[in-house]
Amino acid sequence: MRVRDLVRDQLRDLPRTVHGGTAWKTEGIEDYSHNLNPFGPPPSLPDIVAKAAEEVAHYPDDSCHDLRDAIAELHGVDADEVVVGAGSSEIIRNFPLVFINPGDRVLVPRPTFAEYSQQCNIAGGKVNDLLLLEAEDFRMDVERILPRITPSTKALYICNPNNPTGRVEARKKILEIVEECRHKDVMVFVDETLLTLVPGHEDISVASFAASYENLLVAGSLTKSFAIPGIRIGYGLGGKEVIRHMDKARLSWNVGTVEQTVAAELIREHHGHVERAAELMATEAQWMFGKLKEIGFPVDRCTDSYFFFNSVQSLRCSAAQFQDRVKDSGFMIRDCASFGRPFERYVRFCVKDRERNEAFVHAIHEAMGSLGW
Repeated sequence: MRVRDLVRDQLRDLPRTVHGGTAWKTEGIEDYSHNLNPFGPPPSLPDIVAKAAEEVAHYPDDSCHDLRDAIAELHGVDADEVVVGAGSSEIIRNFPLVFINPGDRVLVPRPTFAEYSQQCNIAGGKVNDLLLLEAEDFRMDVERILPRITPSTKALYICNPNNPTGRVEARKKILEIVEECRHKDVMVFVDETLLTLVPGHEDISVASFAASYENLLVAGSLTKSFAIPGIRIGYGLGGKEVIRHMDKARLSWNVGTVEQTVAAELIREHHGHVERAAELMATEAQWMFGKLKEIGFPVDRCTDSYFFFNSVQSLRCSAAQFQDRVKDSGFMIRDCASFGRPFERYVRFCVKDRERNEAFVHAIHEAMGSLGW
């Protein structure tokens, strides 16, 4: 008997998901394939980590009491409406473990973050794609979404801003969808891990509304906002019953002492670091849009957020080919082929500070020149 024959059906032929942010493995490459705060972590982070490390000789607080208090204060909710995870990836993993039975249908817009479908597939759910259309600016169309929610649909996923398209949806639209799903007994997972780096996010986020809907879970993270992907801190917000069941699915001691201490201090003392980055990137996104238009790169509109999603089809190359040409100039962008057809000709790239953005636009221009443009 082969090991393959012993593996669960849902896992046997399921590939690993593909993500960006891998340029750190290659010396001399500036990574524009990820969506991190361009300022990097707060300068005091090493001191915070060092002090927190003094407490690692005992088990971490399994309840994450102080960190949940800090997250609750940030979003204006109660601490028992917060569950903490080892990155938002743990929240994404646990959601279908709690709410999706084998055979349940889940509606996932595409393209979007690959882990939603991956974790639903692992749990035995049946993923139905809702293709976001270029003709609709890759936005969620309520009139197209609601008819796709049938009696067999158990959950709907929304990423805001959406990864990789960068589109931001208004609070009113999302809550309208949540309300309609509530009438149909459908759970809604809203991922806001990228939203805090968008100016005015307080008026867009539905986090403070999560407890008002028994069918809503909102995910957040410190990874992007504080540029700490190596310190895994994520969380979910929802009504007390939702959170009570989510808490059952997490591993005991899932968030270490260092992570809890660092996260609580960053949230309470360093949110200005995030706000400054959001303002900078909004300005730089407008600047980059104008410069890319000047050099003839096929960008039709400025992003809603701080990363661009663009087709390179008019340059008569694939995303992988364009990625290679840009890498020759010392920059990494995301080849979006992993999001499935028809996105093998789309690339994603972020914005940073002016000096690096000027060099990046020059690299884009050089890549176009190497292709004969």
